[in-house]
Amino acid sequence: MTRPLFRKNVLRSLALTLGLLTPALASAQEPSSRDEAPSLKAGTCSVEGLMDNIRRGLHSKSEAYKLYLRTLLRESAVNLPVAELQAAFEREYDPYMVEHLAAALVARTERGLEEEMTQAVAKRALEDKDPGIRAATVRAMRRTGALERTGDMYERLVRDSSPEVRMEAATNLLEDNLEVYGGRDARAVDTAVAAAAASSDPKVTAKILGKLMTGEVSAGSARTLERLLDNESTEVRVAASTALGGVPAPEMASARQSLLGMYRDEKSPEVRKAILQSVAQLGFASAVPEMQRLRGIDPSLAPEIDAWTRVLNMNLQDWSLILREKQRYQQAR
Repeated sequence: MTRPLFRKNVLRSLALTLGLLTPALASAQEPSSRDEAPSLKAGTCSVEGLMDNIRRGLHSKSEAYKLYLRTLLRESAVNLPVAELQAAFEREYDPYMVEHLAAALVARTERGLEEEMTQAVAKRALEDKDPGIRAATVRAMRRTGALERTGDMYERLVRDSSPEVRMEAATNLLEDNLEVYGGRDARAVDTAVAAAAASSDPKVTAKILGKLMTGEVSAGSARTLERLLDNESTEVRVAASTALGGVPAPEMASARQSLLGMYRDEKSPEVRKAILQSVAQLGFASAVPEMQRLRGIDPSLAPEIDAWTRVLNMNLQDWSLILREKQRYQQAR
């Protein structure tokens, strides 16, 4: 699958060069700042050599130096013996080191090498007994194409016994959708919706849906979002209402009908505000009559409806401009 590339590889050329040249580690110098990182020692470019240097780098106060070491391992992965790299990953139990070894294995798959490397990382994310290790391996798959290669992994991760693992999985889904797929890949969006619905943790579901770009969501996933409007958690209902505001044109009518039908019986002002925003997003100026019909249901939200009505009547054709003008109007009052 062709995916838009949103990742920056500022250190790629340097790291690849270091990965190719066996004496390269000998030439690195200590940072010149007072909080100096330990210098890299001379040696061949091997898995053990790189890992030794990364372990020493753990004690550095220089974040730039740590970033350099992480990037060095990931970008050199294609030139390292894969058997050694995988063996190092499987025997490592320091979460920090596991994360970077896992990222190196995923990088091999991303570069068109062994498909099974990402699956090996996913297996440990799902099965390791240590929740810290599971969370670390989940982070290693962030901003990659792992969701295409790992089946129902994310639906399982959001049900993990560890809150940390569940939240790391939610973060992956959001960042992958935005940074890897630009919010325009149906499979990625549907994977996120399925995971959100599979979770019994309201915070995880709300985190995924509250910021998910749903412009390419399928009809089936749109119906899933509509069903989540009945969730007992207020934060889930807010997030599901918000997510429905961004559905594609074929799903707009159904989404609008579900939101309007929910508004009358909903008791939470936060959920009602989210419904109003999504109704506005789905209809733009054509939503004004619907807004007016809702005005008498909850008098406390009449000012909110009036603000939407005023801005929608400006006939702006860009949603970001509508949101900006509404904010300006409310701040000026």
